[in-house]
Amino acid sequence: MSDALTMVGRSVRLTTRNTDALITALALPVMLMLVFVYFFGGAIDTGGAYVQYVVPGVLVLCAGFGVGNTAISVCDDMAGGIIDRFRSLDVGGTAVLGGHVAASVVRNTAASALVFAVAAAIGFRPQAGPARLFAAVGVLLAFVVAMTWLAATVGLLARTPEAAGAFTFFVAFLPYPSSAFVRIDSMPGWLHGFAEHQPLTPVIESLRALLLDQPAGDSPWRALAWCAVLTVLGMAASAALFRRRIR
Repeated sequence: MSDALTMVGRSVRLTTRNTDALITALALPVMLMLVFVYFFGGAIDTGGAYVQYVVPGVLVLCAGFGVGNTAISVCDDMAGGIIDRFRSLDVGGTAVLGGHVAASVVRNTAASALVFAVAAAIGFRPQAGPARLFAAVGVLLAFVVAMTWLAATVGLLARTPEAAGAFTFFVAFLPYPSSAFVRIDSMPGWLHGFAEHQPLTPVIESLRALLLDQPAGDSPWRALAWCAVLTVLGMAASAALFRRRIR
């Protein structure tokens, strides 16, 4: 536990020192939200105020940008020789990777809070009570943890930080073929199957229903099931890859 807490502190400090990545992770989701609300919102019919519809999708998009930095950080560690130093200090892979995951949660919590504050300033009004609000936070954190473990796996697979950065593009693209910005029934029919059954859609639908006090159906359970599966896969794959890389 002591090693893990030390690695968390290290990863958080590395995040604060990487100014470019920090500004991108914080500012880009806010800018995209403003673009969608003020440039495109008037042309998109969602049955109500567009800002109410789009904010849950932007929160997921924000998480995607945040976890992408984890892949680059893990790749930097593996390529820079610091892992050999950690091994000489008897610091295990669980502590190193766990530090990156915990730092991602801290980073994404700050970014999500900023997005939520700006959304409130431009007219977003959540209707959720305390219980639903905590449930929405729980779903979002579960998603962040799941995607961060996948990002750690990508960072262990990639040989260069540039290759690891491709994960950011992938995660940032996934919200678009989902219900994040437009309703799925407005998309071409051949896209409905993927948009309805990809992992991000139940997460977004859960956040939207919980924050706006709407019927959630089975979306939260499907979202948590996806998060659990992705977390287990990411943890198992990253552990195996870490042992393989340090051999």
